[in-house]
Amino acid sequence: MNYFVTGTDTDVGKTFVSNLLIRGLRAAGLDTVGMKPICCGGREDAELLHAACDFSIPLNDVNPIWLRTPAAPYTACVIENRLIDLDAIRETFARVRREHRSLIIEGAGGWLVPITREFFVSDLAAEMKLPIVVVANNKLGAINHTLLTVRDIQARGLNCAGVILNNVEPDSDIATTTNRSVLETLLEVPILFEVQRNQSELRMGVA
Repeated sequence: MNYFVTGTDTDVGKTFVSNLLIRGLRAAGLDTVGMKPICCGGREDAELLHAACDFSIPLNDVNPIWLRTPAAPYTACVIENRLIDLDAIRETFARVRREHRSLIIEGAGGWLVPITREFFVSDLAAEMKLPIVVVANNKLGAINHTLLTVRDIQARGLNCAGVILNNVEPDSDIATTTNRSVLETLLEVPILFEVQRNQSELRMGVA
């Protein structure tokens, strides 16, 4: 099983969900590994993916590009006066995919975050040709953000496998308790799971 994990925004729990997917698939007997092609700021997300796949590939394969500035990749490149080596990402991805049957790729930030002036996270996902999973923070505004992301994926002719709702905050309100049912009515793709951040179990949806 191979997926590209994107988000409706930054800090919606992509790494948390990617870790759950990697660990769950490995527990089921698949040789699943993870990649976060671009890290901006700290490298903790890549290190978590590295641990989730039991350190079975080098950290520099999990994360071939590391920008130290905590900003969008394009912004970080401008600040650091450097260019992102897209070919390094492509070559690492191709090699890791040849060597492992199951791969979870975590994007940087949201779906339309710029990597260069003319190349976005959405373009990277399109190149990799993996089914796309959208992670949404289950809060007020999630319906709008999720619909915008999913519809853009579909408009590009890409395969959106579904949405995972992540309850980042422990407290619920009218939005968090109704978002799922409303999205199930409006979306043409399934809500795969609903998860509670910092919990290790998935609450199964219609996967």
